[in-house]
Amino acid sequence: MAAHRTGDTRAFGPSAPEEQHGTRNRVARSVLDHGPSTAAELAERLELTQAAVRRHLDALVAEGVVEPREKRVYGSRGRGRPARVFALTDHGRNLFDQAYDQLAVDALRWIARAAGDGERGRAAVAAFARARITAQTERYRAELEKAAPEDRAGVLARALSRDGYAATARSAPAPAGGAPAGEQLCQHHCPVAHAAEQFPQLCEAETEVFSRLLGTHVQRLATIAHGDGVCTTFIPGTAPGTESGTPPKTTTASASTAGRNPA
Repeated sequence: MAAHRTGDTRAFGPSAPEEQHGTRNRVARSVLDHGPSTAAELAERLELTQAAVRRHLDALVAEGVVEPREKRVYGSRGRGRPARVFALTDHGRNLFDQAYDQLAVDALRWIARAAGDGERGRAAVAAFARARITAQTERYRAELEKAAPEDRAGVLARALSRDGYAATARSAPAPAGGAPAGEQLCQHHCPVAHAAEQFPQLCEAETEVFSRLLGTHVQRLATIAHGDGVCTTFIPGTAPGTESGTPPKTTTASASTAGRNPA
């Protein structure tokens, strides 16, 4: 269940020449690392022409690796058709993330059974998940403690990206006429997404640790494990509950409320 995963060299499109394999892999990997992207964004990022990127995207769509979506726009929408973005499908993610999935799921099932299944089994998996993510993120603590509170989301995003989560931090969409109420921490890649589908304790433990590291309550809005395109965590602009020394509150969205993240 190691978090870090290096770039996969598996080729997409078995009928394409070797050079196209490599470029097509780069296109898919860029979508994985940066989240849903337009053809123009991919072209700029990869230093390719938009025409070349579109050819590769057409092939990846035909192979079921990526799918087109309408880009969500917050606030007033300008004239014209909204831009199309391309996001990885479940099949596309599987091509990058299948090496240790079954081993991870089998290990978590064994932990649950060894604890007696039921509530005890769920608690044992939760304890393991908390210990795992705490150990993984403990090395982030020094960086976060040095940062000003308003910079900590960005520092955490960079630390997570080094571990393969392709994370970004940005201002949360503001209500009409209002200022942003906080930030969104977006993880465009989750190396344990398939295990988390069956064991949501992994997502819950991660959210709890984010809250402790950031010193404020946070709310998980969406997860890749629930079928969303991005794992999205809302971080409020202030830290209610921390001034008086009370523990920060953490909220995790249920599967029924997940899916509110932007494309």
